[in-house]
Amino acid sequence: MALSKIWSGFIVVAIIVACIKCFFFGQTEIFSWMVVGKADDPTNLTGVNGIIETCWTSVELCLKLIGILALFMGFMSIAERAGGIRLLSRIVGPFFSKLFPEIPKGHPSMGHMIMNFSANLLGLDNAATPFGLKAMESLQELNPSKDTASNSQLMFLCLHAAGLSLIPVSVIAIRASQNASDPTDIFIPCLIVTFVGTMAAMMIVSFKQKINLFQPVIIGWILSISIIIALLVFYVTSLDANGIKSFSGVLSNGLILLVFLLIVLGGIYKKIDVFDAFIDGAKNGFETAVKIIPYLVGMLVAISMLRTSGSFDVVILGIKSIFAYIGADTRFVEALPTALIRPLSGGAARGMMVDTMTAYGADSFASKLSGIFQGASDTTFYVIAVYFGSVSIKNTRYAVGAMLLADLVGVCTAIGLAYLFFGNSL
Repeated sequence: MALSKIWSGFIVVAIIVACIKCFFFGQTEIFSWMVVGKADDPTNLTGVNGIIETCWTSVELCLKLIGILALFMGFMSIAERAGGIRLLSRIVGPFFSKLFPEIPKGHPSMGHMIMNFSANLLGLDNAATPFGLKAMESLQELNPSKDTASNSQLMFLCLHAAGLSLIPVSVIAIRASQNASDPTDIFIPCLIVTFVGTMAAMMIVSFKQKINLFQPVIIGWILSISIIIALLVFYVTSLDANGIKSFSGVLSNGLILLVFLLIVLGGIYKKIDVFDAFIDGAKNGFETAVKIIPYLVGMLVAISMLRTSGSFDVVILGIKSIFAYIGADTRFVEALPTALIRPLSGGAARGMMVDTMTAYGADSFASKLSGIFQGASDTTFYVIAVYFGSVSIKNTRYAVGAMLLADLVGVCTAIGLAYLFFGNSL
């Protein structure tokens, strides 16, 4: 119901703002931009695709997902038949059984979730989505009310959307392409923000579900992860931009190939028909990709309307005016477009980040903060539409509120860290 209200609100607000601009400010082309506008059309001043183009983009995105989902779900099917997922479930069981008390011991969903979190951690979006969708499918098997999100699904999706990631490679690469003097200077702030956002999501959902986080197992796992992250920070800070890019590529892509190798070898060892298992999983990936098309079209169209109407510009100007009125430092407001659009669209947020760098310079405070925003969270509404849509969940309960609250914690943390790291040097 919450998602329905937000989706409706996006459309209503977008149309109202467009009407005001058309009839009171003379922007007579805005309706055309919203419906048939193209981002690469020089006459389209919004620089955003309209409704028709967005529909095409949504379907094209799902078509591209078919191949990725088929590949990874095929390998997941081999791992399941060979017992690899259950082995992974037993390893993480002591920790996950505390966060997901409704999941039976050794259930495959635990292995699917850890694969998703691992892929997110390494910045492997293409791998994280299939693993995450498989996790939602496994959790749906345990869900007593098939059209309502279960506690386990809510915890998983909120942790996933928090976007804990080790190295924001794409942000560093863009900063390097924009000739930033130190493209990697946002690495530590990004890592801290994603960690804080993940902890915030865990605490918010745990509070709602009355889960005690002060248990020895949970504390032990969190401390262990913190130590690993600290060691990684120590190593990565000794590398330059090219070194970080090379290290990340070897680590992430090398691990994917290693996982594929171990899955196939495990299947051979267990004497299963690995190719038949792969085909069964790949078919499931195809069906999942087709199933999410309506959800993705609906969400992306609403987001497109909100952007082409100029609603974001109104919000940004309002925020800047408020902070200027009270005499506060308003440098952070110049980076807010990235933070506001990030929960809606990763590609749009990336564009906002590049625009900020172009307007203010790659080494400006606004550009660095924009980079932290881009590297420190996931696309909340995309995640909700795709993941819940894949298992036909209609009642998302408090998912939207919990995710947006965790996003807000991340945004506030990012602003604070930006002033701490860069506030006095620019």
